[in-house]
Amino acid sequence: MNEAEGLRQRRHIRPQVITEDNTAQETKDGSTYSSKVFRVTLMTLAVSLIIPLLGAIVLLDCPIDPQPISFKEPPVLTDALEPNFKLRQAERLFENELVGPESIANIGDVLFTGTADGKILKIEDGEVQILARLGNGPCRTREDEPTCGRPLGLRAGPNQTLFVADAYYGLFEINPVSGQVKTLVSTETPIEGQKMSFVNDLTLTHDGRKIYFTDSSSKWQRRDYSFLIMEGTDDGRLLEYDTVTKEVKVLMVGLRFPNGVQLSPAEDFLLVAETTLARIRRYYVSGLMKGGADMFVENMPGFPDNIRLSSSGGYWVAMSAIRPNPGFSMMDFLSERPWIKRIIFKLLSQETVIKFVPRYSLVVELGDTGSYKRSFHDPNGMVATFISEAHEHNGHLYLGSFRSPFICRLNLESV
Repeated sequence: MNEAEGLRQRRHIRPQVITEDNTAQETKDGSTYSSKVFRVTLMTLAVSLIIPLLGAIVLLDCPIDPQPISFKEPPVLTDALEPNFKLRQAERLFENELVGPESIANIGDVLFTGTADGKILKIEDGEVQILARLGNGPCRTREDEPTCGRPLGLRAGPNQTLFVADAYYGLFEINPVSGQVKTLVSTETPIEGQKMSFVNDLTLTHDGRKIYFTDSSSKWQRRDYSFLIMEGTDDGRLLEYDTVTKEVKVLMVGLRFPNGVQLSPAEDFLLVAETTLARIRRYYVSGLMKGGADMFVENMPGFPDNIRLSSSGGYWVAMSAIRPNPGFSMMDFLSERPWIKRIIFKLLSQETVIKFVPRYSLVVELGDTGSYKRSFHDPNGMVATFISEAHEHNGHLYLGSFRSPFICRLNLESV
């Protein structure tokens, strides 16, 4: 080893001087690198989510073909429509003993209702009994409804029998003691060349000869009622059945989800709830206006279901969803944006969509000219939920529901 090489080996390594500038530079470089990694990761995740979502929106079929519908601004909730908590004074009856008591009728003090499992129930002396069944089991899910049956509108007739509209099977007369069932109008028989897919509600004359009923759609069944509402299908009808001649006539066509129906006390006109359009139509069955129709109430604060007589000569109208004003109405927003509806139903199931509907229950009493007399509310549906009907009997309102596992009873003297 020569001297020069020895000097190179013995030369001390110069210590590195660490300064604040060096540390800051390293920190800056590390931070920049971390930021780049974060941005890249975030963009990768976004792309991995957005591309399949866009692909689903483009490629997936939509079960509905919605058309734009125009609404007026909802009525302001003031005066007779002023929000309150009166429905929270109702008591729940027979909780978890029945599910979906859509409609309620009484013969004397005995109550009758139809439930989601296809049964016609008789409620006497506080006991719930099975009176009849119109379909066959199983009755576990919405997919079972067509075979299980779904009794909706119920009415007590003048001969002390019960009349029932089943969404899938048609019109029936039932003996309230023996439970014997008689078919009046079957959905197997087309009416004027068009099938009935969603028989809904009924009303009848004092003598029981004429039964007026609604068929909500020839396209959608009851289990797909959210499709019917969101699509805005206008294939609903109002029909008349003559119990003597056995003939069925079509009175009105082109209705958007005709739902509850009620004959006036004088039997000169019918009221028909057109749920999708938040209004009630009037059809004249006698007098100079016979065969004509006009508007009874339009632009209602909610979406009307069943209509029933009130003891004051007016009408009770049940609503399970409202159009708040002041507030935001999702249905009004979506009505003119069918493209959003298509996306919603491409990505979400009916049950999921229904969960986004605010639980605001409302019952209004209309005068004989269609004016609002009073209203009962339950914001957030804390007691009364998914109301489908308000049936007055013996100083109380019995509130039916298309989903809840109970009947509500409201003492009218207390409100």
